[in-house]
Amino acid sequence: MSMKRLILIVVLGGFVSQAFGQQDSTNVYKKRVLETTEVDFLTSYYTQDGDNASVTGGIGTEKLTDLTPTIIISLPLNADDVLTVDAGISTYTSASSSNLDPFDLSGASENDDDDDDDDDKFKPNNVIGSPWVASSGASKQDTWGSINVGYAHSSDNRNSIWSANVSFATEYDYTSIGFGGGYTKLFNEKNTEVGIKANVFLDSWSPKYPTELDSYLEANGDLNQGFFQDVDVLNQNGVVSTDWSPVTGFELINDKSRNSYSVSLSFSQILSKRAQMSLFFDIVQQEGWLANPMQRVYFSDIDNYYIGNPASINNYTSSSNRDVFQLADDIERLPNSRFKIPLGLRFNYYINEVFSLRTYYRYYFDDWGINSHTANIEVPIKISQKFTLYPSYRFYNQTAADYFAPYEEHVSTSEFYTSDYDLSKFSANQYGFGVSYTDIFSKFHIWKFGLKNIDFKYNNYQRNTGLKANIFALAFKFVMD
Repeated sequence: MSMKRLILIVVLGGFVSQAFGQQDSTNVYKKRVLETTEVDFLTSYYTQDGDNASVTGGIGTEKLTDLTPTIIISLPLNADDVLTVDAGISTYTSASSSNLDPFDLSGASENDDDDDDDDDKFKPNNVIGSPWVASSGASKQDTWGSINVGYAHSSDNRNSIWSANVSFATEYDYTSIGFGGGYTKLFNEKNTEVGIKANVFLDSWSPKYPTELDSYLEANGDLNQGFFQDVDVLNQNGVVSTDWSPVTGFELINDKSRNSYSVSLSFSQILSKRAQMSLFFDIVQQEGWLANPMQRVYFSDIDNYYIGNPASINNYTSSSNRDVFQLADDIERLPNSRFKIPLGLRFNYYINEVFSLRTYYRYYFDDWGINSHTANIEVPIKISQKFTLYPSYRFYNQTAADYFAPYEEHVSTSEFYTSDYDLSKFSANQYGFGVSYTDIFSKFHIWKFGLKNIDFKYNNYQRNTGLKANIFALAFKFVMD
């Protein structure tokens, strides 16, 4: 659900100070790396819609909203050392995730016996569902929480910076523990900078499976027991059948880990008074269960079975289908390793006192068959001493993973398969606009903190697959007097 839950996460990065020292015969004077405590309050609101939900096998509603408040505290421990704490939550409501359990009793009135008894609405045979309708299941809402603690030490001459960080994150079905470190070196009167970072994330699933698959295991494959008791399973013709079963017999996840290891190299160079460029190169290795157990897959060479209104079966893939749901053939299956390499270039240019130019390009490839290109341009426009506008544009396209196919286009003899459109071939455009307010004197105060910056950004994202999203972000920076 990576794109379906596209969350703006504030990630702790390294910092480079341009401070320098002076020495006399009796003592050493050093400018502090960070003069005073800084506090950033950030929040983002994200909303999306589309018709290719991965939880329901590549079709169905992708409606999602997400609110992400975050606080970042940067604390100078002394002249050389800075401690940073980055904590945030992400609370979302997802129509597609809710359909982990799509079945409810809302269709009872269509089949009541007119005896005026309340028992009609509880009849098991009135169970319905639809990939186009959000369920009221527990997975409809979730809260993700994280904390990242970073430490950075600068050398006396400010030409070397060591850093380390640890992190923890958790949500409904996933837990992550991370740690890492980095080293940055400045040369050539601080006009040249090289850096290396390494991170390890040790993650673990608490697997949640589609209801029909989970119930199939609990009933030991008996469609007259448990959830299936007195519930009609229908074949493609709408006839009651007991022939449905997951193709693989549905195997549970044994290895619940998902570990990631990354090394990042960077190079930055000031080219002139107006121009600066940087290069980066990452190597990422992932191991463990890399598929999402919530995501269904349907096969073209296997008969289809449903629960709900038989009259709607022939209209299943239409958004007008409100009362029948197709039982999964299996969950998403992917290799237990993935090797990724992104490499990129940034180039920034100061045009004049009003206009600047910021550009970015990244090429990415992995051993799952995905190749992608990202290009971004931003033109800050300084309209006054305090206000700056930030129009931006981003283009992205990628090839499909070797294991992707749309709804009902996989075959059951394949070893790996997914209908997650984040792994499909697509292109996307993102149009953005931002405004920044800067008060160099920090006149506005809350307790001992003066307001330094306010930033607002809006982005509109559109894929050629039909996914659309809007992102609103607001940030406040305070500095202690």
